[in-house]
Amino acid sequence: MRKHVLKLATLLSVALAVALFAPQHAAADDDDDPPSRVARLSYANGTVSFNPGGTDDWVSAVVNRPITTGDKLWTDNGARAELHIGSAAIRLSGNTGFSFLNLDDRMAQIRLTEGTLNVRVRRLEPDESFEVDTPNLAFSILRPGNYKINVNEVGDSTFVVVREGQGEVTGGGSAYAMHPRETGTFTGTDQLDADIQRFGDNDDDFDHWCGDRDRREDRSQSSRYVSSDVIGYEDLDDNGGWRPVPEYGTVWFPHTVIVGWAPYRYGHWVWISPWGWTWVDDAPWGFAPFHYGRWVTVAGVWGWVPCAPRAVVGVAYVRPVYAPALVAWVGGPHFSVGIGIGGGGGVGVAWFPLGPREVFVPSYHVSRTYVTNVNVSNTTVNNTVVNNYYNNVIVNKNVTNVKYVNQTAPNGVTATSQQNFTSAQPVGRNMIKVDHREVAAAQVNPTTPTVAPQQRSVLGAGAAGTARPPARFQERPVVAKTLPPPAPVSFVKQQQAIQANGGRPPAVSQMRQVQTENAQQARANIKIAPPANADMPQSIQANRPGSVQNNSGNRAGQQQTNVQNNSNRPPSPNNAGQSQSNVQSNSNKPPAHNNAGPPAQGNQPGNPPANNGRNKSYNDRPPTARPNDGSPSPTVNPQLDQKHQQQLEQLRLKQDRERQSIEQKQIQEQQKVQQKNAEDSRRLQVEQKQQQQLQQLEQRHDQQQQKLQQKQQQERQKQQERPKDKPSSKPPKDDKPPHRG
Repeated sequence: MRKHVLKLATLLSVALAVALFAPQHAAADDDDDPPSRVARLSYANGTVSFNPGGTDDWVSAVVNRPITTGDKLWTDNGARAELHIGSAAIRLSGNTGFSFLNLDDRMAQIRLTEGTLNVRVRRLEPDESFEVDTPNLAFSILRPGNYKINVNEVGDSTFVVVREGQGEVTGGGSAYAMHPRETGTFTGTDQLDADIQRFGDNDDDFDHWCGDRDRREDRSQSSRYVSSDVIGYEDLDDNGGWRPVPEYGTVWFPHTVIVGWAPYRYGHWVWISPWGWTWVDDAPWGFAPFHYGRWVTVAGVWGWVPCAPRAVVGVAYVRPVYAPALVAWVGGPHFSVGIGIGGGGGVGVAWFPLGPREVFVPSYHVSRTYVTNVNVSNTTVNNTVVNNYYNNVIVNKNVTNVKYVNQTAPNGVTATSQQNFTSAQPVGRNMIKVDHREVAAAQVNPTTPTVAPQQRSVLGAGAAGTARPPARFQERPVVAKTLPPPAPVSFVKQQQAIQANGGRPPAVSQMRQVQTENAQQARANIKIAPPANADMPQSIQANRPGSVQNNSGNRAGQQQTNVQNNSNRPPSPNNAGQSQSNVQSNSNKPPAHNNAGPPAQGNQPGNPPANNGRNKSYNDRPPTARPNDGSPSPTVNPQLDQKHQQQLEQLRLKQDRERQSIEQKQIQEQQKVQQKNAEDSRRLQVEQKQQQQLQQLEQRHDQQQQKLQQKQQQERQKQQERPKDKPSSKPPKDDKPPHRG
């Protein structure tokens, strides 16, 4: 009887998965498109632990692992880590709890439960948002710049440093604008006690390390050949060289010492939702060349053809779209039968890198627009080729007439067993020998094999038993200004859906349906920041994102904005006579001890902060009653309270959308002004250059005139001297008398 019950339960679970994740329609729309970008773990030193979204296991972090929504990182004592999202760099000091609440094309929302975070944003698109959520506030990055955020161990104080750029702190019903070279200490949860001061040059070891990493990126020569939106291009300089190839342009050739090296051979496969099977390379430079661009052999040597940099103004530019692995697969549509191994009867999984102008076919549900963008942004191929390929290969399943250049290249095809493939084993140490004649004649499947992942497939190659973070890292709630999406579905549910989908990733829209059902439980550790109070000082309200007063593209405008913002702060009674040493000591900079502790003066856990009379007019008032501030509701009817909470949340979402719309319009206007200023500046530079050229031309003309005059004068002098030295033309007289006959 028990066996029948277990069998029935299994059938019901599979049937439920089929009902939840079965495709609703054949043609995917934009809702099924995954994000076009991920974060890359580019550096890890010390004990850095990693927890993939949807799992409860912690493993050691592996460099080059793609990081996305729901993934968590913990840096232990003395450890450091670095991530990249496009042109943004995120660096973690020791004892730091980090995770992504959301990471898509327009939003990077970070959860920082404790420790120190450094963020450098080099470019911020008009529709892009960057937010760091801590236990007592949400910090929004409004301009490209350099920022540092520290959360103390207790979680009731956040320290923010704005070296360059501009940001906004939201929390406790208040909002505070922060400008370049300002520091702010924000203490409290239900109500913030703020102390904002000028920035002091008291950098610690972590700051120096971040500066060195920034300078390394700025000196990269590869930026001349690769789009700056390609993650990991800065690692190419020290590990290879660029040289022109007539057919493919400038190609990067890696410095490899392994005999028989080939792309997608030395690394392992992992399963990352929603993309599915993803390649993680072993090489320290092994991110950009395996998720962007194409590979080709030149005179028997493998080279990488990159994504082109941003072109001149007027040429359409598509931001490079991240791909899990730009390969084609050998063995036909049913990988359970695989290919012949060494001419015998073994089975395995085999693949080879795509070459230039060859179309990448995603194995996950995507729209036609996504297929176009992921190809035109990564290789030289036009829309007509992509559309023809889409119709012939994806729609009509006709792959027999497609010829792949790397299928017959030396060492082009790599094969491993199915067990090694799904268990994240190193491919280079577990390769299977293949018959090249059979591989050359084998059918090619552009999509990944229909092999369902296991738990190890998600965890990857990281070692188990690594240092687990404190319990407060996972349990501590944070304040968010933007409502994040629900947490990822557990891998158990994902695995059921993958099996029901024939071993392929379920559609994003289908997974979102399951996430919505558990949204209330998944957002238990998120507190939406209440809107700013109506009686907040005008200077603070005016400096919210998109404010006209903040539309200052030059240093003078920034200084004027700072004066307006500081004019409404109550002056400190001791500020006038305060010495320089006191100013630096009261800057509330966290101590150098891992940057995880609270400020040294007056802000120790359990003690009131040293406010020194600042911001008293709007921070020292009694807290006002606000619903949804994280505290339990006193209402007797839980259903009514939940309904009120939902209504408030919907209202806040509507307000956020309206505010973001206004901000985007204002930012666009600012960009138009900046563009016009840039054009005027370029025009002025051209005029100055032309003026300089004219002056140089006149100088050369004057010099030539002087040389000509000198030459003419020399010739006249020679002509004057010539008659004196010239011998007479008459014959000399003869002294002999004439002969007489």
